[in-house]
Amino acid sequence: MLSDPVDHIPEDRRERARSALAATFGRSPVTALEPMTAGASASSYRIEVGGRTYLLRLEGPRRNEVRDPHRSYACMREAAEAGLAPAVRHADPVAAVAITDFVPHRPMSDFLQASPDLVHDLGRLVARLQAIPAFPPVIDYPTMVGRLFDNLLAAGMFASGLLDPHREGVERIREVYSWDSGALVSSHNDLTSVNILFDGERLWFIDWETAYRNDPLVDVATLTLFIAVSPELQEVLLRSWLGREPDRTERARLVLMRSLARLYYGCAASLNAAHVLGTVAPETDLDAPTVAEFMATVEQRRLALGGPEAQRLVSKMLLVSFLSGVTAPGFEEALAVVRQG
Repeated sequence: MLSDPVDHIPEDRRERARSALAATFGRSPVTALEPMTAGASASSYRIEVGGRTYLLRLEGPRRNEVRDPHRSYACMREAAEAGLAPAVRHADPVAAVAITDFVPHRPMSDFLQASPDLVHDLGRLVARLQAIPAFPPVIDYPTMVGRLFDNLLAAGMFASGLLDPHREGVERIREVYSWDSGALVSSHNDLTSVNILFDGERLWFIDWETAYRNDPLVDVATLTLFIAVSPELQEVLLRSWLGREPDRTERARLVLMRSLARLYYGCAASLNAAHVLGTVAPETDLDAPTVAEFMATVEQRRLALGGPEAQRLVSKMLLVSFLSGVTAPGFEEALAVVRQG
């Protein structure tokens, strides 16, 4: 029988957790522990110590130029000091363990239904993030998307030639989308609904694993894909982020950045599935459900949200969306406007 809640943490991460807890709370015991997420990337737990709740995050073993706790923990601390993220109580990049305040929160769908005006707050929060000292750089976003796409092709998850139109589309964007290193800003780079908390009064950004210096439109484009999905909410987001009406070039660059973000997440979803499934039969078509159909399948418990099969479907949905975007009339106009500067 387990008497210490920390014993519920997998053995390969348990001692790192104990060391971090001792360094943060001394001899004060953990009186409750609840898993929040568990995966190759990281495992997170809601813990109680001394009558207060905290979040314990243990990074997984996967490391690359983006997944680097030395950089991401520094970004997280800066964001917390700026009031954008929960307070950091412990962050050890060598052991890859962090402890932050726990923010009780409501589902993102509840926050939008309760007050669509909070999209305005999202825009202002992104503006505040971009105003703090610039995070360390890693790689330019178009190059990163191109590499992810190459990795997807190499994984053999799609039949040869099926994604050729996607290759053509991303190369057309990269040809015209100028990359100004002097204009890059602090960016979260993964502002999906799971990484934004609403505590009933305000918003918080969490999970800074992929934070680095990036194009100002990356976070905005991501928000328009997953949260501010309607044209009306996108206008609110843009105006609140800029503090003014967006100009023609900014709108055109957003069209192209939205396409890059779709491809980024489409590739990432398939590669995440491949990490779990290993070798699979390649997809021979891009038939994909609508968002409503996909969610209905999840709600009927015929598909586990976040599981590898769901990830494969999400990937196809985003790849279809990317292709629709780069073949729409507005895409040609956006290319022309961005090319002209």
